[in-house]
Amino acid sequence: MQDFARALADFVRDNQAWAAPIVLVLAFGESLAFVSLLVPAWGALVAIGALIGVSGISFWPVWLAGGLGAALGDWVSYWFGYRYKEHVAEMWPLSRYPEILPRGEEFVKKWGVPSIFIGRFFGPLRASVPLAAGIFEMSYWPFQIANFVSALIWSAVLLLVGDVMGKLAEWLWRVV
Repeated sequence: MQDFARALADFVRDNQAWAAPIVLVLAFGESLAFVSLLVPAWGALVAIGALIGVSGISFWPVWLAGGLGAALGDWVSYWFGYRYKEHVAEMWPLSRYPEILPRGEEFVKKWGVPSIFIGRFFGPLRASVPLAAGIFEMSYWPFQIANFVSALIWSAVLLLVGDVMGKLAEWLWRVV
């Protein structure tokens, strides 16, 4: 996975016009049920964030693309859970990871709408919480508000962590 993140960051460094579309696709995949279990993209998002400060890539379009991609991924996951309810647990790859959906269900039932915001920041919960919210028919608009707000914050956090790490590495390179 580290090689994938590095290769993608190198591509973005050399082709900066692709930064926002690539971040949108990565954030979508990272937030989409099923896909995020197979291809965690957060490392690549942090690596691209590291390029923002050191290569002149504009933060705003990349941030918005990341937020939009993450929100769309959760939106699709919610819809999928709402549409296919009891059949979701039987589908691959969730059928291979039977503990993920019950954890998401417990989390959604315990925390309600804030679970969407909180779950965005925790690995397997990121994709299972929206799926569980759809299965258990969380109210649509409260879900979407929490979804879009948390997606924009999540995107900013990942990109800024990468940006800070990139600036720190650049500073260390000059000092050492």
